[in-house]
Amino acid sequence: MAVTGPAPPKPDTLDQEDLLRRVRPANWQNPEPKPRYDLAIIGGGPAGLVAARTAIRLGLSVALIEKYRLGGGSLDTGSIPSKTIIRTARVYATTHRAQEFGAPVSTELPADFLKITTRMRGIRARIAEYHSAERLRTLGIDVFFGDARFASADALAVGDKRIAFRKALIATGALPSVPSIPGLEEVGYRTSRSIFELTAFPKRLAVIGGGPLGCEAAQAFCRLGAHVTIVQNEPKFLPHEERDASQLLSFALARDGVDTRLNTTVVRVREEGGSKILDTSNYDAKDSIAADEILLSIGSIANTVGLDPEVAGIATNPAVGVVVDDFLRTTNPRVYAAGDVCMSHKFTNVAEASGRMAVQNAFAGRRRRASRMTIPWCTYCDPEIAHVGMHVWDAGERSIPIKSYTVMMQDVDRAITDGQDDGFVKIHVKAGTDRILGATIVASRASEMINEISVAMSVGIGMRELAEVLHTYPAQSDAIRLAALAYVQDRPVSWLRRTWGRLRA
Repeated sequence: MAVTGPAPPKPDTLDQEDLLRRVRPANWQNPEPKPRYDLAIIGGGPAGLVAARTAIRLGLSVALIEKYRLGGGSLDTGSIPSKTIIRTARVYATTHRAQEFGAPVSTELPADFLKITTRMRGIRARIAEYHSAERLRTLGIDVFFGDARFASADALAVGDKRIAFRKALIATGALPSVPSIPGLEEVGYRTSRSIFELTAFPKRLAVIGGGPLGCEAAQAFCRLGAHVTIVQNEPKFLPHEERDASQLLSFALARDGVDTRLNTTVVRVREEGGSKILDTSNYDAKDSIAADEILLSIGSIANTVGLDPEVAGIATNPAVGVVVDDFLRTTNPRVYAAGDVCMSHKFTNVAEASGRMAVQNAFAGRRRRASRMTIPWCTYCDPEIAHVGMHVWDAGERSIPIKSYTVMMQDVDRAITDGQDDGFVKIHVKAGTDRILGATIVASRASEMINEISVAMSVGIGMRELAEVLHTYPAQSDAIRLAALAYVQDRPVSWLRRTWGRLRA
């Protein structure tokens, strides 16, 4: 595997200039370093920013070093721009279903891509204000822009400046992976770092990879008027999700018009007649796909480029990035790591939580373990697919007996009234108890609904208590209460005993 070049996209609009004014000011002067910082942070993405603010609240001196732009991939090329485009695509999809709701139908396609990307850049610039260099300086954080590398076990070099530290945190994130496909480099491609910087709308888009980004982009661009083909070399999309969830996503993509190719491998890329041609193989069947743009979405690898971690005695592994223990400490006890550079779950919420945890473990006497985090995540297609905790196969591998309780969204009043009744809520419980081990939610608002399960798991709320929690009516989240009620109805005797005991008390 190779990694994409790290150069950030060029600014080409006023909103882009506004963004850079906040996250990479052109006239920024790096401060004169203090003799020694309590904490030096490499990387100003979600993990680094949260770590810096946490350290400042603890009264520590902090140096934050960023190579490109503050905010990291989440702000610049990831969550913020992608969800902005997805929101616009969902509006377009709704207007074209208007007749179902008794409203006039819009048939205007393709979308005005310039207006869409202008809105996206404006939103990105607005959110960037919360991560601006000036705001961080006001908090007391010394912000340095430039390449950082380890000069010793307790010092970094940034240009000609030496930054000594008591503790350091590596939070350099990850870069998109690029497969070794003949002809790919010559023909050209897009990744998460560049797909939302398109200036012209692609009439034909080929997506390689059926993970979260690939599925989100395929559906969004298709809804905006592109002919999209998504190629996945496995038998289902979202291979880390439960099969019934992935199957519903396949139906949704096909319904929107996405040309889906499962069990298919791209064997070569070439250019012909001004088009990018992907030659594919599905067992013995050969085919070709013509596209104007190619989007790669096959995962990411930890970014340790130029850090020289071996100088500081820090071990790295090509498969996992920076090697850390359960407390996020590297093989150099002075240095911790957080976020995508060391975590298997490469999500913004995990990056923020691990950045906070690393600082607390290093300075506040906390001994919090990364393995004990309750991690919810979501793929923002329509319907959304969210998960937290164990899957069925996770429990099987650990020999934990489970029982699942499922409520179909077509049985939830609010989902019916919204015309959004595709999906389900499935909660996994340890057999013989009401302890929640995990859940998968497929629904239009799954990203919001999964948080209730995450809270319940984090504080130890079981299915019995969850069944007694009042929900607003009507609400799609009522499906969670109905699943909990299904658990109670499965154990009527124990529930009556519990209720009778409370009444007597």
